[in-house]
Amino acid sequence: QVQLVESGGGLVQPGGSLRLSCAVSGSFFPDLTMGWYRQAPGKQREFVAFIDSLRGTYAADSVLGRFTASRDNAKNTVYLYMNSLKPEDTAVYFCNRYPRNFDNWGQGTQVTVSS
Repeated sequence: QVQLVESGGGLVQPGGSLRLSCAVSGSFFPDLTMGWYRQAPGKQREFVAFIDSLRGTYAADSVLGRFTASRDNAKNTVYLYMNSLKPEDTAVYFCNRYPRNFDNWGQGTQVTVSS
């Protein structure tokens, strides 16, 4: 069973930056397209960005130009670089395979954007 472990969240002021990490178990990691998702209080989980096996990236309109996914295949880790953070980016952030998610999700990492 794949294990997904997110980290790197925290409290940041509007306009600030964070880097999230997601460690993925399994030797097949380089072949995976990995996505980032988030869930704000009282809202459904939503897609944020993905990076494919060739390092092509895509981001949702709400974060385009501010968030970028990257990966380190040697470390089985995917990252989400978040810049120009806004209060509406506050959420728990998760990683998972994209678009067909693994059944199990990690615990997520909380990002709070507030002054």
